[in-house]
Amino acid sequence: MFDYVITGTGFAGSVLAERLASHAHKKVLIIDKRNHIGGNTFDYYDEHGILVHKYGPHIFHTNSFDVFDYLGKFTKWRPYEHRVLASVDGQLVPIPINQNTINSLYGLNLNSDEVAEFFNTKAEKKSLIKTSEDVVVNSVGRELYDKFFKHYTQKQWGCDPCELDASVTARVPTRTNRDNRYFTDVYQAMPLYGYTKMFENMLAHPNIKIMLNTDYKEIADLIPHKALIYTGPIDSYFDYCYGTLPYRSINFVFETLDTEFVQPTGTVNYPTSQAYTRITEFKYLTGQKHKKTSVVYEYPTACGDPYYPIPKAENNIIYKKYKTLAETLSNVYFTGRLGTYKYYNMDQVVAQSLTLFKKIVHAQEAIKHNGHSATINI
Repeated sequence: MFDYVITGTGFAGSVLAERLASHAHKKVLIIDKRNHIGGNTFDYYDEHGILVHKYGPHIFHTNSFDVFDYLGKFTKWRPYEHRVLASVDGQLVPIPINQNTINSLYGLNLNSDEVAEFFNTKAEKKSLIKTSEDVVVNSVGRELYDKFFKHYTQKQWGCDPCELDASVTARVPTRTNRDNRYFTDVYQAMPLYGYTKMFENMLAHPNIKIMLNTDYKEIADLIPHKALIYTGPIDSYFDYCYGTLPYRSINFVFETLDTEFVQPTGTVNYPTSQAYTRITEFKYLTGQKHKKTSVVYEYPTACGDPYYPIPKAENNIIYKKYKTLAETLSNVYFTGRLGTYKYYNMDQVVAQSLTLFKKIVHAQEAIKHNGHSATINI
């Protein structure tokens, strides 16, 4: 008898497995459909000996000391600040848009205050910010919106930015300084020996058993357990009774080249007519020394593994129906991007799982002392 069965060995499931096993002394079985642990952050050495991320680049960053410190128990860190260039008007310019971007793109020499005024003269102020288009046009105007965001977002999400929630483009801020870093979080680093090694350390506890190449729904009735933590798509758990929640997927095309580097930075975005959205060169991320280099092209698609919940109002309505149904269940918890249908960063998923663990422990203590169950709201 297992105390907990957890579906999915990504951050959401693995953090909970580790906490329940090591801190709460519970017996845990963690199951995954894939043939590896680590979820979408799984990395491996390709046939040329280059460390690559199978499901596209994953760059860790957070403002939470608790999250950074917790993961640091399972890995040493390699400091890394990600930088992204965008191919616009025949140039490679920094994104997020900043002082360097504007000066390069328009052949100017503006200071920070002058860049702020430049944005102000271009901006089309909106009284109400509802969509991703509104966010950008309100901040920098339609010309820069067309150059950097409109077509990239259409490729990435399969719909116009005016159909997407404001949160999508709000993730990419506009700056007036010369900071070319993609993220400005306090803690920016990569697992020194890769994500897979970190997950191996996280799950290396005698109370944790791992079952790969397994669909939980096919064996749910065969494994005795007291509670379930589900990190898969919530609509799948309920057999799509309210309809299918849409996701975006990506086709990854890898290429290894007989040269040390091919790009000037880790990632180059292509907000233009190419079918792919970006190219990432892994050696920037990993710090690996190798005479060859590997890159990955990302081609967004509506089919394939569910990576990105699509933040649209009509999709949220469907999700809320599933969430309401989930709240009627006892000893079943939904978490992670797919379980809660939210576009979370990695650190946010870790924080969510750490919070859920505390709630589970609190509920157990309430049962022990009061003799009745406690409701857990996720």
